[in-house]
Amino acid sequence: MPDPNRASFAARVAALASLLLGAAATHATADPFSALIVADVPGAKITSAAAVAAAGDLPAHCRVQGTIPQTIHFELRLPLTGWNGKFYMAGCGGFCGSLEADRPGVVNALNHGLRRGYASATSDSGHAGTSVTDGRWALDNPGAEADWGWRSVTETARVSRDLVRAFYQRPAAHSYFAGCSTGGRMGLMSAQRFPLDFDGIIAGAPALDYTGLVATQAAWYVQANSDAAGKELLDRAKVPLIARSVMEACDADDGRRDGLIDDPRRCDWQPSRLRCTGPDGPDCLTAREIGVLDHWYMPVTGGDGQVLYPGGAPKGSEPFWPVWLSGMPGSKQPALMERFASDFLRYMAFVPDAGEAFDVRHYDFDRDPARLATMSRIYDAVDPDLSEFRERGGKLLLFHGWADPIVTPQRTLDYYDTVRARMGGNESTAQFARLFMLPGVDHCGLQPGPGAKSLEFDPLPALEAWVESNEAPDVLQIRWQMNDGSVRSRDVKAH
Repeated sequence: MPDPNRASFAARVAALASLLLGAAATHATADPFSALIVADVPGAKITSAAAVAAAGDLPAHCRVQGTIPQTIHFELRLPLTGWNGKFYMAGCGGFCGSLEADRPGVVNALNHGLRRGYASATSDSGHAGTSVTDGRWALDNPGAEADWGWRSVTETARVSRDLVRAFYQRPAAHSYFAGCSTGGRMGLMSAQRFPLDFDGIIAGAPALDYTGLVATQAAWYVQANSDAAGKELLDRAKVPLIARSVMEACDADDGRRDGLIDDPRRCDWQPSRLRCTGPDGPDCLTAREIGVLDHWYMPVTGGDGQVLYPGGAPKGSEPFWPVWLSGMPGSKQPALMERFASDFLRYMAFVPDAGEAFDVRHYDFDRDPARLATMSRIYDAVDPDLSEFRERGGKLLLFHGWADPIVTPQRTLDYYDTVRARMGGNESTAQFARLFMLPGVDHCGLQPGPGAKSLEFDPLPALEAWVESNEAPDVLQIRWQMNDGSVRSRDVKAH
């Protein structure tokens, strides 16, 4: 028997669509239906709906905002002309906490889908925060932790698809998700727990083992660079020296000198090469600074030598350290890694919450990793069994920058190895999941790198071809627009 509430909902949205399409035809820019707010959406509450005129490279669209109980805020943008018949959802970064519907670029960007004709959505992941490193919302708030950890994507996708179906009077032919960092973790969570939600998923630099990364590895980074009084040991001004030395030593390991290190694991540069032979100076490293780097480049280990988190900062990531790892020269602000770790350990990592007094420098590598187990089940997307996603025809495109110093690449490589082992080997896995490792690329490509003014990397067309035409991607291209006007490119083969 048809659901009368859902039928009423569809009729309301159809009326809304008629008004908006008419507004678009007459190039109206104001809200033509201030009295009409779509109500009674199954599982959600629409708080605003308005026509938005075409501007720049964005088409005219209906901008819909709403909430999903308890506190997931979402936005859906529905093209008024030129809808491509598909749905696109963007992830978010860090602890999220804001509705970044107009985020520029490609990474976690709703408008990247909209400008390609998609009905496109995003959410704040279920809470409000003052920044992506603000974790105070999670204090004594398990519902919000579940929303951020696993619930917000599937709920936003469900409600958005209902709105799309009602608005256009037909369902989206294909649904895609694209996210990087936390957004990449969200994509993997969808493939693992909600395999029917998306036909294709892009998971970039996925913070998949969030507890291991933002608690254990981040604490390791901070403690390695702290003296007994909490003062930093590494002179921030020496990071460019380290970066130059690493690149000079390892750039040619792949047979060409082009400012890129193809596989940092082959780089044998050691911090001791820069050891001061006399007094400390700007062109050498003290023994304490060498000790910091030795720890940053190595896996995290416990007192018994057991590896707690794999890898370490990859060689070649040094140009990106000031933002993520070491802090900016001349600034008193800690690097983003420490800010993430501090709030995560205080408000998100343990049950019960540790609270504001917890200092990341007091994280105990022998005792505290075991205390992460409860929240690991909520946050971490590490299950290699993607059988249901594969069987429903889903395609997973993973990518990670080899020069990512904050979500270090080895954990992604290890996860992909476990997927291949669980899913029948390399050939079987490559039918539905592929990983691309990008040389010289920072975390999500957010910083273009030395000598470059921009970086261009867009895996969406490759995923579309894979899902819609069964054309599996063997190679993806990265392009850098250099400051001198030249263009540098690199074709990257699937791992």
